[in-house]
Amino acid sequence: MLELSAVNSAAARVGLRVGQPLADAKAIFPALITKPAEAHADATALQSLADWCGRYTPWVTVDGADGIWLDITGCAHLFGDEAGLITDIVHRLTALSITVRVGIGDTPGVAWALARFSSAEMIAPVGEGRQVLNELPIEGLRLPKEAALVLRRVGLRRIGQLYGLPRAALTRRFGAGVKAGLSDTVLDRLDQALGRKAEPISPAQPAPDYRSHLRLAEPLISRDGIESALKRLFDSVCLQLGQGHQGARSLRLVAFRADGTVASLDIATGRGVRDPAALMRLFAEKLDGIDPGFGVDMLVLNAYRIEGAPPEQVSIGAGSAVEDREALGSLVDRLSARLGAARVYRLAAAERHIPERAERCIPAQRNAAASASWDTRPVPRPARLLLRPESIEVMAEVPEGPPIRFVWRHAAHRVVRAAGPERIAPEWWLEEGADYARVRDYYRVESETGQGFWLYREGLYQAMEPHERPRWFMHGLFG
Repeated sequence: MLELSAVNSAAARVGLRVGQPLADAKAIFPALITKPAEAHADATALQSLADWCGRYTPWVTVDGADGIWLDITGCAHLFGDEAGLITDIVHRLTALSITVRVGIGDTPGVAWALARFSSAEMIAPVGEGRQVLNELPIEGLRLPKEAALVLRRVGLRRIGQLYGLPRAALTRRFGAGVKAGLSDTVLDRLDQALGRKAEPISPAQPAPDYRSHLRLAEPLISRDGIESALKRLFDSVCLQLGQGHQGARSLRLVAFRADGTVASLDIATGRGVRDPAALMRLFAEKLDGIDPGFGVDMLVLNAYRIEGAPPEQVSIGAGSAVEDREALGSLVDRLSARLGAARVYRLAAAERHIPERAERCIPAQRNAAASASWDTRPVPRPARLLLRPESIEVMAEVPEGPPIRFVWRHAAHRVVRAAGPERIAPEWWLEEGADYARVRDYYRVESETGQGFWLYREGLYQAMEPHERPRWFMHGLFG
């Protein structure tokens, strides 16, 4: 028997519906025009539309034969708010002659029901899904036809009628056998819609670790325009990668055209990369593969396969280490000639015992081959010291135990690992009348958030006057 698989708005107005026998539909409206259904072509078109929805969020997947899930968590603000996102979706799809209904909720079940059965609300405020679903038809729970039919036969037509119904009573209404399993389906769907039971939705494509997008005021139709926009995307993504000391081994550029079609390019690297210029060179070789068509109105750059990429010394030249040294020397010479040799300096190690005095500034043109080295320190030292030690409040084991908690710059930190102490005494051979009670005990500590600190206690309990107590200071940061 032939049935209607889809109807347009005009057919719906005269009483035709999906699933209706074709003979009955012809009897109701003899002038009905029909075409054979093409399930494969419909599925292909729906997947293309899902790819187009990637302009709103990377979490997109197809739902059945006529729906698309979008997880917009953390994305709605890019369009102002949820209402702005809905307006943009409806406006763009209407311009492409596609009729769409949108629903937003804090659970997939609420969003699904609003998109298909709500005539007024399209956005359910967080925590109000129960009230929003109350008056919607029972079919809004995504139930099998048989389950919905059983519920209607016993007078349960609205979702809200299930809220106060005892679960055992609902199971009895379905009876035994196969129908008993339908009661579990109804209860599961209700729990999912109300947020009592998790309903994870997996995206069709893996979600990127880092993402940057660029909405364009005017569609781009030239390669030069796309390259210029792409440089901005690389700068944004590489900045994100750099903040976490990460590099990407796989990137995808997605171009959304004004006619609703989507094009993409992929590159892969042998190691984690976050250099915009290097990535731009890789994409430039493939950029001709993107046909802008009637214009590209949005670009998205996704980064995948992230791995650690610690900071490296950036070369100032394009050649060998010898060429780099020559280029650096030439730069120092030019700056010294323009600014004066005394104004161009670098740091060098100094043979001093006190950490903040273990460096000195020397003219950059001076040969420091015979200067002291930092590499001979017996224990690790932080690469960054504070301008001057800052007083902190510490809870520690006494008399000479490591810190347990401390407060620095009004922020409390709990110590999970500590190493030390490294004792540093005053430089008696340089300071006449040095106070040996001011000896420093340095500790390397790690907080529960993973931060590394270098702090010290000044003074010893047994060597100080009764009315005095040792003081604690923050001196440097690791990492």
